[in-house]
Amino acid sequence: MASRDFSGRDVVKALTKNRFVIVGRTGSHVNLRYEHPANDDDVCVVSVPQHDQIRIGTLRNIVEQSGAEDFEKWCQWTDQQC
Repeated sequence: MASRDFSGRDVVKALTKNRFVIVGRTGSHVNLRYEHPANDDDVCVVSVPQHDQIRIGTLRNIVEQSGAEDFEKWCQWTDQQC
């Protein structure tokens, strides 16, 4: 089972390795955007809190917003990226 203990910095680092681009900050949150290179309709916007540890419910919301379909696989992939 993959780790579910990620900081906001870990999540931003993993997402930027997967074509997400930092588009700004709102308070303690980093806003990222993904645009599919071939499909203009495929756009994801994700807001990641910059906490030392992201709560599991918040992490699940980030995974859902990023377009991932499998939470466990996303956690495994993010674990490898950090």
